[in-house]
Amino acid sequence: MLNEPGSVEDLYTAHLSWLQAWLRRRLGDPFDAADLAHDTFLRVLTRQALPLLHEPRAYLSTIARGLVVDHWRRRELEQAWLETVASLPEAEAPSPESRMLFLEALVEIDRMLDSLKPAVRTAFLLAQLDGLTCPKIAAQMGVSLATVERYIAKALRACYAMRFES
Repeated sequence: MLNEPGSVEDLYTAHLSWLQAWLRRRLGDPFDAADLAHDTFLRVLTRQALPLLHEPRAYLSTIARGLVVDHWRRRELEQAWLETVASLPEAEAPSPESRMLFLEALVEIDRMLDSLKPAVRTAFLLAQLDGLTCPKIAAQMGVSLATVERYIAKALRACYAMRFES
């Protein structure tokens, strides 16, 4: 137990090696584990104030668990992107710099889509990827046309915020 609320230094000193070992068991890679352990402490540092922690390892593992999920999702996106780029004719393949920019954009889009409620995300993807109209989406989802229009509007606001407000 930490005695002083707000003592990130004590938290770091007392639990960094434990957190790295915990992450290493989940990731199987000591370098990724070290990166995510430090990212966990960066998240702690960006919080307004460190609360009094009765279970600091539970607190740290909760933050780290979310980072591990993000890590795996990013890996899956990166793998899919690399497979897509590999299938392109060499003349059409983007430069390494463009590849990274595209990957970062994909990660941002994935994060934004994940923040949407499932019904909103489904309606938006049906419109954008399948090209369905709002009446067809409403019929497929079993909701009213007005509900689908609200869903699409929410998703578009999230797209706008991602693009222009971040």
